[in-house]
Amino acid sequence: MRYADEAAPGDALSDPHTSRRSFLRSTSAGVTSVALGASVAASAGSPPAHAADTDASDPAARRGTRPLAVTPACSGQETPASIEGPLFKPRSPARSDLITPAIRGVRLDLSGVVYDTACKPLPETLIEFWQCDQNGDYDTSGFSLRGHQYTDSRGAYRLRTIIPRDYWGRWGQRAPHIHTQVQASGGPVLITQLYFPDDTQAYGRDFTALNAADRLLNRACTIRLTGPENDRYAGTFDFVITTTVQAAPRTV
Repeated sequence: MRYADEAAPGDALSDPHTSRRSFLRSTSAGVTSVALGASVAASAGSPPAHAADTDASDPAARRGTRPLAVTPACSGQETPASIEGPLFKPRSPARSDLITPAIRGVRLDLSGVVYDTACKPLPETLIEFWQCDQNGDYDTSGFSLRGHQYTDSRGAYRLRTIIPRDYWGRWGQRAPHIHTQVQASGGPVLITQLYFPDDTQAYGRDFTALNAADRLLNRACTIRLTGPENDRYAGTFDFVITTTVQAAPRTV
């Protein structure tokens, strides 16, 4: 069964009290700072084209599509936020390897570093990952392709997973993406989604057209890929997060 992975503000399924971030938010007065509206507006840009309107076999159409940028080195600029969606599940297992016997797909070894806005690596930072499988399906009864981990002493993480499939959801056709939540102890939660370059090869899908049609895609959140080699990619993505909760403005 396929599901939409986005929830409008106020959806019960996106209630922050049901997510793992409650585990660390308790040390920061329960304040979460997520710039959802700005992220969606930045990722949308001009009105999106529907996948059905894109002729993947037309070379001219391909040339007219702006290439998907890759994540730069740490610049101190925060990683853009995105929506959580209704398919987050709390209490995922602590693991960095999401490959189980039932999982088939193009393998992805993803790694990176979590920095603060001064480009200082952040050890012991919580990172949650969840995604759909090679068929575009999310596991809502168990924890397939779901897990959390903490960065090591160098602020680094490693994830063994697969490249997810595109699917149709509430916001139209979604390009392949991996959901993440990142939080330093006592800091606000960054909720975002990671995407793949236009030239990614997986499942016979046209990533150029899929990326162009996705209304939520943010080109600053693109994984840098090398490969494929033996049906496997290596990818890197570095997060930059805020470590302090912004105080609420005082009212007079």
